[in-house]
Amino acid sequence: MAIGNALSVGLIGLKAFTIQLQAFISPGLPYFSIIGLPDASLSEARERVKSGCTASGFAWPQTRVTVNMSPASLPKRGSSHDLAIAAAVLSASGVIPHDCLLDTVVLGEVNLDGSVHGVNGLLPILLHARDSGLHRVIVPLANRDEAGLVDGLDVRTVAHVGELMEMFGAHATYAIRDTLPGMAHTADDLAQPTTVGDMAEVVDQQEAKQALEVAAAGGHHVLMVGPPGTGKTMLASRLPGIMAPLNEQDQFEVASIRSLCGTLGAYGITDVPPFEAPHHTATVPSLVGGGSGIGKPGAVTRAHRGVLFMDEAPEFAPRALQTLREPLESGIVAVSRSRGTTVYPASFQLVMAANPCPCGYGYGTGERCSCRERDRIRYFARLSGPILDRIDIQIPVNPISHIGAASAACGETSDMIRGRVLEARRIARARFAGLGWGCNAQASGSWLREHTPAAALAVVNEALGSQRLSLRGADRSMRLAWTLADLAGHGRPDDEDMVRAIALRTKELT
Repeated sequence: MAIGNALSVGLIGLKAFTIQLQAFISPGLPYFSIIGLPDASLSEARERVKSGCTASGFAWPQTRVTVNMSPASLPKRGSSHDLAIAAAVLSASGVIPHDCLLDTVVLGEVNLDGSVHGVNGLLPILLHARDSGLHRVIVPLANRDEAGLVDGLDVRTVAHVGELMEMFGAHATYAIRDTLPGMAHTADDLAQPTTVGDMAEVVDQQEAKQALEVAAAGGHHVLMVGPPGTGKTMLASRLPGIMAPLNEQDQFEVASIRSLCGTLGAYGITDVPPFEAPHHTATVPSLVGGGSGIGKPGAVTRAHRGVLFMDEAPEFAPRALQTLREPLESGIVAVSRSRGTTVYPASFQLVMAANPCPCGYGYGTGERCSCRERDRIRYFARLSGPILDRIDIQIPVNPISHIGAASAACGETSDMIRGRVLEARRIARARFAGLGWGCNAQASGSWLREHTPAAALAVVNEALGSQRLSLRGADRSMRLAWTLADLAGHGRPDDEDMVRAIALRTKELT
């Protein structure tokens, strides 16, 4: 009895696991079965693999062919296992040696003509393979550049099932087309820079720029309220340009998410924090993740280590807004579907923008506003108390009353602001060395209450007594005060820092 072997790697969310494939060719009526909890697209691999192998000159066995995918208790999904299934069958039939793939991960989608398509999610798969001691991988030619991002691997590429057969000494007959489907990731694609606008392009709005500087330095969430055309979207889109660059680990986390979503080719490995701006008609699954079977990443995961910008925030469905509460606190999102629960990372900075009222002109004297009072109340009521309580900085963005020829030139550039942000982050990292926190927004309430000076705590207690702050708001105000102290170069926040921190949280916006 000959059993063919091959290895592949599956994904449940971003969590990878090794799959051992075994193919057995036994007497019986012609039938090809795949077992081990395959989903619908993987069950369809039977026709793709059979046709692709035949197109490569392999005489498909006219008996029973069974492929088992172990561990059988974990669900397998997607077409990325096609080439490994083909390799196992070729091994079982003796076309290639039975033991040639025992330590090799094989990945790729097989087309009916035997050509091999690229796959999504390759980066987290290869990272898992390297960490598991599997250093030889066979991937589609379309994924060559993405595979080259991971050091320490012996990467071999194939564009056709016939090439896999020839790689291990078998004879194949096939023809490769000049342009193969799925060849989406070229070297130029992966080197494409991520461009972010400069803060100097935003006219005036110094208060809002300072607030975003504080947000970038401490990892705080922001709500900006102002009439249309005052620069809220411009300000938010430039926030990644003043944030601290991603470290190597964060870069691979972000790149793995983009690989899973199929968008890595547009970014490559970059230290620029991601920026996601879903439309206000976005559904709950599009925000937090969803889909049939096993949930796919949503906007909160794509914004991991970066910015989630929600323009026209009160126009989002209330249910969609409420789903943000858990990831804002925990930094993860759990998507439960029929075939299991998938946990995705979702540690992002939330930036919301809103008009002062539905028509947008309810500011100043309100002469241009056409909204009824109940409409104004209903508009902001969508931003519930629990959501607003999690927003550290709440600032108005007022209209610009005058511009001049020198208005744009007098503003600070993003590089100038980022210099101060990086210094504040350095101070925070030194303070939290050994505690596992990278910025003030991650500090625990117990640490804050223990280390915040008494004079600053007295200001917080006064605000608590007058019910200007909740207990959560008190902790967030203390985090803000520490960030303000870091930017100002103090060792610890004083009472003035705390007064300013509370003012940033509790400004009257409506």
